[in-house]
Amino acid sequence: MSRLNPRVDQENAAEYRLAPTVVLRSAGAALVLLAVAVLVLSVVTALADWSVVVVAVFAGLGLLGVVGGAWWAAKRAYVVRLDSLGYEVRLVRGAGVKRARWADVAQASTAEVRGQPCVVLALRDGRTTTVPVGVLAGDRDEFVTRLRALLRG
Repeated sequence: MSRLNPRVDQENAAEYRLAPTVVLRSAGAALVLLAVAVLVLSVVTALADWSVVVVAVFAGLGLLGVVGGAWWAAKRAYVVRLDSLGYEVRLVRGAGVKRARWADVAQASTAEVRGQPCVVLALRDGRTTTVPVGVLAGDRDEFVTRLRALLRG
């Protein structure tokens, strides 16, 4: 099983993880924030005449946090989970409805939302779920094909 393909579990559910580029961008941003925090702490440490160990411990723990977060985002966290009953969307701001049953979905379509290719699931009650396919690891076409197959029942 490829690292980029969805993980399929015993219940025949597919989990679509974050794209590696999204994980790397997030980890890079976290490293920049950590560097700024270490710089500020270094200045405070020098002014307060504290030990350099404070900065070293903070930097080490921060680095472990960034590496652990990147590992979790790449290997454990999923963006979309599809199973025979419905779907769940996580880690996407502005996705709309985060979880619904297939019976509640009226139609699925593709669209561009704010310049990003997306799959839009319209629910029977008028609400929608928007999944930006650019944040998904793996083949976008396979995701859409699997989604439509599950919608057909």
